[in-house]
Amino acid sequence: MATPYTGDRVLETNAVISESFAKQLTDLPAELLEHILCFHVLNHIDICNVSCTCKRLHDVCHGRGKVWAHQYKLRWPRLQRFYQQNESYDWLKEFKTRHMVGQQIRRTVESISKSFAEIESLGAPEHFCEDELLGILNSDKRKCLTLKYYAKKILYFLRQQNILRNLRVFLERPPEQQSALEGAVLVDRYCNPLADITLESISAQIEELTDKVKKYLRVKNATHPSLRASQGDCFVLENLEFQSQVICALNAVLYDQLQYKGNERDYYNPLNSYIHQVLLRRTGIPISLSVLYMTLARKLGVPLEPVNFPNHFLLRWCQNQRRSEDIYDYVYIDTFGKGKQLAAKECENLIRHQVGADYYSAISTSELLLRMVGNLLNIGKRGEGNEKSYQLLRDSLDLYLTINPDNVQYLLLQARLYFHLGIWPEKVLDILQHIQALDPSQHGAVGYLVQHTLEHIQHKRHPVEPEVKRRSVPEHRDVLYSVGLIMKHKRSGYNCVIYGWDPKCTMSQEWINTMRVHQLSKGADQPFYNVLVQDGTCRYAAQENLEPHSAPLEIAHPEVGRYFTEFSDTHYIANEELQARYPEDMCKTHRTVEELYHETNSSTSWMA
Repeated sequence: MATPYTGDRVLETNAVISESFAKQLTDLPAELLEHILCFHVLNHIDICNVSCTCKRLHDVCHGRGKVWAHQYKLRWPRLQRFYQQNESYDWLKEFKTRHMVGQQIRRTVESISKSFAEIESLGAPEHFCEDELLGILNSDKRKCLTLKYYAKKILYFLRQQNILRNLRVFLERPPEQQSALEGAVLVDRYCNPLADITLESISAQIEELTDKVKKYLRVKNATHPSLRASQGDCFVLENLEFQSQVICALNAVLYDQLQYKGNERDYYNPLNSYIHQVLLRRTGIPISLSVLYMTLARKLGVPLEPVNFPNHFLLRWCQNQRRSEDIYDYVYIDTFGKGKQLAAKECENLIRHQVGADYYSAISTSELLLRMVGNLLNIGKRGEGNEKSYQLLRDSLDLYLTINPDNVQYLLLQARLYFHLGIWPEKVLDILQHIQALDPSQHGAVGYLVQHTLEHIQHKRHPVEPEVKRRSVPEHRDVLYSVGLIMKHKRSGYNCVIYGWDPKCTMSQEWINTMRVHQLSKGADQPFYNVLVQDGTCRYAAQENLEPHSAPLEIAHPEVGRYFTEFSDTHYIANEELQARYPEDMCKTHRTVEELYHETNSSTSWMA
């Protein structure tokens, strides 16, 4: 009978086999070893372990860089566009740098509140930071909501800072090198930094439209000189008849074939000002339609010029061979009115009052951008005081003051807005100092804001702890619901999630009267709840108007991550900050969910 193996014999045999296999492996050619080490199941930790086994495998892993190049591309595919194929890189160094940046970003995001200066101070490559933030945002949809909330805000901030730098470079160019389309794209990107908008993609769409106009033009005049122009050619048609044919073709394609139009029904929608939305929705306002129309006309040899006409942006088209200062030597094109051509004094019918000759002059690209941004600024002012309108106001003020940094009126508005929102107090002081230098007569307004901003900075250094609300306290005994529960409003029908509550209504008497709280059966003398609503608003709802939702669903509100870390099928789980304010609520939420949904499911299963 054979003697069975002992444990030591097994280990010894395995070691011999492993040593034999390792020798066979290291005898293979380097190219074949690289191919094996690039197998998709191996990750960076495996490669580190393999490279530590012997000098031969260490040299293969780190020699030509193919193995680490493969690991880099496998882990961060979005970053490939930043590398040239014919260039050589130290891929291990790139991997280590990107890995360290990722760890720094995650630590910063986890600890961040409202200040994003820490990200900039890391000094990490911008594309590494962005890639890590996108990785956080694209992770499991229902989890890490607070991490994603701040990652999104940081990405928004970083992209905007980059776009502002690009805008400053753009404005430093000579005026003749400033394209209205490129400027409009920069404005669009700044107001929509998380959208995938590039000058290249917009230009490609413009080229498609140009080809459509050429196709129409070819039918009308097969020998037209604009048809011979190649993409990117810069030329001007000298013959006025040829120019007229281009304008007719442009109107036919844009307004008749493609149905572009002015958005009369929703004129003050900010989407009308964004060039990518104008192309997508085929509607806009005079200035955005004029940028599109002028760009197409110039590509086809017709040098139209922008006119800053009051309340209705126009283009002008010179009818003389030479540039003229006489306003009657031009035809004025109303792109909002389907390309209608107007004589000088006919333009006044659009605004129903007379204007001087200065208003018919051509303006520069930077002046055009000021008008475009000014429109967005006015829309932001008209807003309802919600997060969206404040963001638009901030974005448009940033843009306006980048183009025209010494406008005292808008500097003061920016300082007041930041002060009102409680953000960037140090920047508020910088703005106020700049205002004082520009216009000493603003001393009163500046002094008031300086005093209160310094108080705010002092308050930030010694923050007051938020009020802690415990359900076990006797005065809170009437509070039925808890944070994280998905609710339905009995009267309005909206879906929402609770993120706070008060045992009694704490709003002003004016609000109580406006909202007719006295008409409720219990009036203001009942619990009221702070809720995030499905439509993106935040509301303050009376307890008698709320009921638990019969079929809980996720609430698509931009602020959900500010309060909750995860959606758990039936409810939201409060993050650390919210749990600190309502320490007993999550236990109550779990009990409520168990009673409402799990018992219902059990009885349904039994009946089935």
